[in-house]
Amino acid sequence: MSSRWSAGNHFTLLENGEAFFPAVFNAIRQAQREVLIETFILFEDKVGNELHACLLEAARRGVRINLLVDGFGSSELTPEFIGALTKAGVQLQVFDPQPRFLGFRTNVFRRMHRKIVVVDAQLAFVGGINYSADHLADFGPQAKQDYAVQVEGPLVAQIHGFAQKALAHTPATRRWFQRAPRQDEGSQLPAAGDAEALFVTRDNRRHRTDIERHYRVAIRAARRDVIIANAYFFPGYRLLKEMRRAARRGMRVRLILQGEPDMPIVKTAAALLYDHLQRAGVEIHEYCKRPLHGKVAVADDQWATVGSSNLDPLSLSLNLEANVIIRDKGFNTHLRERLEDLMEHCCKQIEAPAERKRGMFEWGRSFLVFHFLRRFPAWAGWLPAHAPRVDAPGPAAPLNGPHEPQAAASGHDTAHVVREQSRMAGATRATETSDAH
Repeated sequence: MSSRWSAGNHFTLLENGEAFFPAVFNAIRQAQREVLIETFILFEDKVGNELHACLLEAARRGVRINLLVDGFGSSELTPEFIGALTKAGVQLQVFDPQPRFLGFRTNVFRRMHRKIVVVDAQLAFVGGINYSADHLADFGPQAKQDYAVQVEGPLVAQIHGFAQKALAHTPATRRWFQRAPRQDEGSQLPAAGDAEALFVTRDNRRHRTDIERHYRVAIRAARRDVIIANAYFFPGYRLLKEMRRAARRGMRVRLILQGEPDMPIVKTAAALLYDHLQRAGVEIHEYCKRPLHGKVAVADDQWATVGSSNLDPLSLSLNLEANVIIRDKGFNTHLRERLEDLMEHCCKQIEAPAERKRGMFEWGRSFLVFHFLRRFPAWAGWLPAHAPRVDAPGPAAPLNGPHEPQAAASGHDTAHVVREQSRMAGATRATETSDAH
C-alpha cells in the first residue's frame, strides 16, 4: 500500500456495535453498485442474520457483493446461510478453510483478521468489530468494548483498491519481471474533511512490520503523552523498549488492557510485562466492565490509529491486519476523551510495586519473556507456512468441508482462489499473492 499521506479525509469514531452496525447496514442498504466486506468473524446470530438480510436485499437489486470471511473465525456458518447468499449472487469466499481433525480446528496460524467494508468506492469502514452479537451491550457481561471508524474522502480509494485486489478473481498472469498494476491513490475522490491519513496493512511478505513500525515511530515522536488501548497485549521487545524510553524521558504513557478478559491467558500473559513497564514509569489501567476488544491508540494531538491489529505475536508476526493512521486534531481529541472517560469510570489502575530486590524466579521469568519477545518474529517463520487458500464454497457446502485442489500451490505465500461461476458450473481456480489478502 501507499506510504504517502492522503489529505482531505473525514473520520467518524464508531464505538461498539451500537454505533458500528447501524452505520454499516444503512450504507449497504443505500449501496448502488458494489459492496466489499472482509471480516474475521461472521456468526449466525441476530447481528449476522441482519447483515445476511442486508446483503441479500442489496444483491437482489443488482448490487455486486463480495464477502470474504476467515476459515477459522467463521467456521460455523451453515449450508443454508451460505446457500441463500450464493443463490442471490453474493460472491462469498473463505480464507484458508481446513477440515477439522478429531473435532478441533487446526488452521490457527496466519489468519485473515482484517475488518474492512467499502461501499460504492465512496465510503469505507475499518476497525476491530466483527459481525457477532457479543459486540452489543445487551449480550451481557461478555459483551465486548471495541472501536471502528467510518472513512470518507480520498483514502477510501486506497482502501477500495486494496479490497478489490484481495477479492480479485482474475488469474495472476503477471510475470516476475513485470510491474504490478498501479493502485489508485485516491486523487479522484473529493476532499471530505481536513484529516491526513494512511491505510496500513500487515501481511507475510512485503509488509510484515508496517503496523508495529508506525506505533514505534509515533511513540518516539510524541512529546506529551500516549494512550494505547489494546485487547491482546504481548508486544515485541522493540515496541516495549520505545514505551519505556518514552516514560523515562518524562512522557506520560498509559495502557488500557483487559481486566475481565474473554480468555484468561490474555491477562496472565500481559501481567508478565507489568513490572518491566511500571519500573520505567508506564501507567497500566485494566478495563473491568467487560472484555476489551479494541485496538486503538492516540499520541499527543497529532497521531491516532484504529484497526484490527492487536499488539501480540499473532497480529504482529502472523495474521493479516489493517489499520488506519490518522492525523486530525478534532478526531484525536475525541478519541482521547473517550479513552480517558473509559479509564476514569471503567478501569482500575494497577499500582506499581514497591522497589524491592527480585528473586531468582522473577529474574528467570523476565529473562525468558524478554528473549521470547525478542526472537518470536524470527521463530514465526518456522510456524506452518502453507499456502493459504481463498475458496468459494458451493451453495450447500460447509465452510470446513473437504476440498480438492486442482493444482499445487507455488510460491511462499501464494493463495488459491476458487470461485463458483454458477450453481451448475464447476469451480475455476486462480492464484494470487498473499498481499491480496
